[in-house]
Amino acid sequence: MQIRILTGLLMAAASSLAAAQTVDVFSPDGRVELHASLGEKGRLQYAVAFRDKPVIETSALGITVDGASLGEGVQIGKVERYQVQETYPWYGAHATATDQCNGLKIAMTHIATRSTFALELRACNDGIAFRHIVPGEGKRIPDEATTFRLPAGSTVWYHDTEGHYEGIHVRKGIASVPAGDWAAPPVTFRLADNAGYAAITEGGLVQYSGMALQTDGDGSFVARLGHSVPACWPFRLRFKQDVERMTRPASVMGTITTPWRIVMIGPDLNTLVNCDIVHNVASPPDPKLFPDGLKTSWIKPGRAVWAYLDGGDRTFEGMKEFSRLAGELGFEYNLLEGFWSKWPESQLKELVDFSRDRGVRIILWKSRAELGNSQNVREFFAMCSLTGVAGAKIDFFDHENKEVVDLYEMILREAAQYKLIVDFHGSNKPTGQERTWPNELGLEGIRGMEGQPPWARHDVTLPFTRMLAGLADYTPTHFTRKLGDTTWAHQIANAVILTAPLLVYASHPANILANPAADMVKSIPSVWDETVVLPVSDIGEVAAFARRKGNAWFLAITNGPNARNLVIDLSFLGVGSYTSTLIRDTGEAAAVRTEHLVLSRTDVLHVDLRSGGGFVARFAR
Repeated sequence: MQIRILTGLLMAAASSLAAAQTVDVFSPDGRVELHASLGEKGRLQYAVAFRDKPVIETSALGITVDGASLGEGVQIGKVERYQVQETYPWYGAHATATDQCNGLKIAMTHIATRSTFALELRACNDGIAFRHIVPGEGKRIPDEATTFRLPAGSTVWYHDTEGHYEGIHVRKGIASVPAGDWAAPPVTFRLADNAGYAAITEGGLVQYSGMALQTDGDGSFVARLGHSVPACWPFRLRFKQDVERMTRPASVMGTITTPWRIVMIGPDLNTLVNCDIVHNVASPPDPKLFPDGLKTSWIKPGRAVWAYLDGGDRTFEGMKEFSRLAGELGFEYNLLEGFWSKWPESQLKELVDFSRDRGVRIILWKSRAELGNSQNVREFFAMCSLTGVAGAKIDFFDHENKEVVDLYEMILREAAQYKLIVDFHGSNKPTGQERTWPNELGLEGIRGMEGQPPWARHDVTLPFTRMLAGLADYTPTHFTRKLGDTTWAHQIANAVILTAPLLVYASHPANILANPAADMVKSIPSVWDETVVLPVSDIGEVAAFARRKGNAWFLAITNGPNARNLVIDLSFLGVGSYTSTLIRDTGEAAAVRTEHLVLSRTDVLHVDLRSGGGFVARFAR
């Protein structure tokens, strides 16, 4: 059920600079504050606070259009206030997303040019968002003029952009962050004295270049658009002929509506993980393409086998065997890499039919270099539709210039016309587009199992950094050569924590079936009704998640490099007893110990975690 309440014109402020130096908006619970004001020479600035403590110190707020800075020398005019209250179905940390915020639109005038524009602000119980809307006609070139100044004493986690969104996060005190570092959002930080957590990212990225951040050496992260970010090595490798063109600022036709700049805020990690702001600010799906929204019948989340990281016979007969094994696991998809393109369509259709008889659907990999225009996209999708293929994995984007961002939207729109799901790889961070395009069930934009070990610290950092933005195709769970510095239990727990609606497993399906914890893996869903991040979680040290699907709860814990002993209370469970299966570490990395118990919410579990260890439990009625 969706409920939307939008009330406007609750207040009109005076239209002169003298009458309105500061405009404030508070979250519904009053704990989050967003203040927009004018500094020296009419420079627009903002500040964010949580429970009366600064989260973003007073920082520059603005946009340039054709080289003119509209954030300098401005007047504040009429203020229109509104409220949003909405719920809608979701595939993420929970089954129902909630959008509840207080918002306002401020009419602004740039004195020198007499240009008018709007600044829109929102304050939610778990963060803030703002954007600019600049009316106009014809082509104009926007650019960024906003910074995020972190409070002294903050601890920050970020990674550079050399691998696009496939980096390894570093942890630094804000005072030691040098000038000139590039940072791929989300950038997560912990306030001094454990006063709370926050993360900087963007949402509602449509027909605009994506945002990265650059440090200034003085405690601030400066917003930069895609053309300003040095081309990452995957882009230089595959699209060297396009590097120079992508350094040119992108133009926008007509009204310029920037993406929302977002700061998620909360007292704990549970609040950040359950934050809905990124997709809340995205547009809802088009009912003409998705008559039942997220629940449109041909959009089916599920788990996939994948012949890539763990071997497999990549032939027609080999893929029939993978589909048979997927059916034995109860998985819904078989994802084929590019070798399928050498087959005739009749053979592909034969595999599709064979797989369908076993409850398995086929997804095909394709390089985006082969899909450079809408005609190529339509031809590929028409072939998929004709042969009964369920969707496509499209790879190698590796840039956030508007040209590439527009390509995502074109592909998703065309895929929807053919009722196909999409999994993007070599991709940017999610910005809520999976709400607008619910056929997007997978998105990489993460250093997953295709990378190389070590994994332990990386795996317990990602849930509280990159994954705050949305789904991530990490391709979890590997039991053989890529185990690295982790254990089998850690790898299984990753499937619960590092999840996506299209959950693609790294492990060969035969290796999953042969594992003593195979029944546990078979039972892990790809979408969840509820998520609770347990208080023992600590960024870069340990991740402990309780997740519910229906009446069953799963407890998954992954450990960083330091061995530890945890005491976990089970108060997240419902009333009554649960038949419980526990998967624990042993003395060997490539082994697990299984226990079967009857437990309730009044019980506690003692969990011993070795370096890189893990723990998984299922509690069923």
